[in-house]
Order: sequence, then C-alpha cells, then structure tokens
Amino acid sequence: MKILLVEDEPSVAAFLHQGLTEQDYTVDLAADGLLGLRRAQENRYDCLILDQMLPGLSGLEVCRQVRAHDPGVPILMLTALGETDDKIRGLDAGADDYLVKPFAFDELLARLRALVRRRTEAPAPKAILHLADLTLDPGAKRVERAGQAIQLTAREFALLEYLLRNQNRVVSRADLLEHVWDLSFDTGSNVIDVYINFLRKKVDKGFEPKLIHTLVGMGYVMKNEG
Repeated sequence: MKILLVEDEPSVAAFLHQGLTEQDYTVDLAADGLLGLRRAQENRYDCLILDQMLPGLSGLEVCRQVRAHDPGVPILMLTALGETDDKIRGLDAGADDYLVKPFAFDELLARLRALVRRRTEAPAPKAILHLADLTLDPGAKRVERAGQAIQLTAREFALLEYLLRNQNRVVSRADLLEHVWDLSFDTGSNVIDVYINFLRKKVDKGFEPKLIHTLVGMGYVMKNEG
C-alpha cells in the first residue's frame, strides 16, 4: 500500500515513516502543503496522512484540493488541533478520519486499514430514499423536498442519508458518530447537535410536516407524523 505523508515536524515524520515502512507500506514524504498537494496530484496513493498546520498551504486547503482531484482517496487528518470545531473543519474539508496528536501508533494503523478497506469494498447500487415529500438520491448526491433542491455539505448529506436509511427507528448519538463520522468523538461533544440543527434549517424549516425529531436522552428519529 502506498501512502503520502504530509508532515512538517521532522521527528514526527521520521517516526511515522519508519513505523509505516516496517509494516510494509511504501511512504512518500512531503514537508509542506504545496509539495504535498503536487505529489497527491501527480501520483496515485492508497491513503493520505495529512497534518492540518503546514507551511506553504494549510492542510485544510490541501485536503479540499485533493478532494476535487481525487474524490475517493482516503484522507486521515493528523493534527494537534483537537477541539470539536477543529474536527468539524477538517471533516468538512473532505477528511475521512481525524486523529489527534499525541496518538497510539497501533490506533493509526487500525484507522488506515479501515479507511483502505472501505475504499476497496465495492458498494452496491443505492436506491433513491423517500420520506413524505423528501427524496435523497445517493448516486447523484441530490436532495429535494417538495420538488425544491436542497444544497447540503458532504457531512450533512451523509447524516441525512443515515437517518433516512433508519427512518422510524431511534438512532443514538453513538450510532451517528460511528456510522457518519467513523471517529471516536467524545459522545458528550455537541458536534451531533450542531449538524442536526444544520439539517433542520435546510430540510424542515419552511416545510410541513417536520421530519427530524429529537428524543431526549435517547437520540434522533426521522419519521413522518403528518
């Protein structure tokens, strides 16, 4: 497996390069964002490990531009910025996973394996999802309500898709973190509430009936009570 490691701290880069090489990974190094972006655009990688704070070009911007060039490549954001808002920015920029320094190397390896495994598993065709006058097309990445197009970010789309696939069933915060973010966020974090609120403003505001419901202490359920 070929990995691009974009990391400007020499000691961290050397540690990761040695550890990954010993695990039989092929590792290309880049010490700044501009070089990292160029290598990602010129070569094909199985996974990118990307620091968020980089000279030349920030990790967030590298992530955005890589996503535009290769939408499917797995990206693991590796950074010392561990606040919820930092994680949200990294995920919204296109990262698939987010690991905060300091970290356990075994956990890094497990996350890499999971990211690559998801990419290589061929997904089955997904049918269009419906609830009341809301439709979500997973293939076209399109959402409409009452015939009106709704623009969602990638994370909002993933959250709505998971809720629709589990409509009429209560899903917990832990369920959403595991299946939508695939991260070990603190379940006390407000990231779920933030994104549920985003969705409500786009999917429910101005429409009837309301489809996204909160069950205090249990989680969320998407259903038509109209």
